[in-house]
Amino acid sequence: MPVALPMTAYFVTSTGTDIGKTFVTAGLIRHLREESRPVAALKPLVSGYDSSVVETSDPAVLLRALGRQVTADEIAAIAPFRFRAPLSPDLAAAREGRSVDVEALLQFSRDAVAAADGTLFIEGVGGIMVPLDAKRTVLDWMAALGLPVILVVGGYLGTISHTLTAIDVIAKRSLRIACIVVSEKDNDTVPLDDTVATIARFSGDAEVVGLPRLPVGLTRHPAFGRIAALL
Repeated sequence: MPVALPMTAYFVTSTGTDIGKTFVTAGLIRHLREESRPVAALKPLVSGYDSSVVETSDPAVLLRALGRQVTADEIAAIAPFRFRAPLSPDLAAAREGRSVDVEALLQFSRDAVAAADGTLFIEGVGGIMVPLDAKRTVLDWMAALGLPVILVVGGYLGTISHTLTAIDVIAKRSLRIACIVVSEKDNDTVPLDDTVATIARFSGDAEVVGLPRLPVGLTRHPAFGRIAALL
């Protein structure tokens, strides 16, 4: 009889929006699946979700990486809290006369952790200090779960300050950073290796991995193996 693998769960967060959380999460999913390791992923809270272009949404990217169909039911299963406006969740919800039910969000996340086999990725929304409601931010969500953090940061000029600030506030909530991923963009003006080396000087025990910008359509890179080895 096969030996059951211990469940491990990680919270994937970032220093801001459009940095590369979903791309990194999807890449890790594919890597683990290619190694025949059980993996699951959630994007519980989404703003900027347009039901008319579901195929390009973050939940759809994760579902395809998981080898699952992109259907309304599958979207709802991994992303139950969805808002249309591309704003912070509190503002996006307010546009619809709603609010983010943070307690329900936390319970959904906890239930998923309890039920998961293998590796589970819970991808956050925006950056770590994005408001969820009038008082709580993504960081409060992270702290309530207490999971190790995969911190995805950009390679742009200014990212070092943003990243070190994120490291500091994460540490103050007694959360462990499992890995820092520097996700490069085409228009970055600072060499990726320089950014990685500088962040690594201040990252303590957290390893820093550079992920070069990949050509359109390419979703695999050895960096995903390096990241997975740290988890």
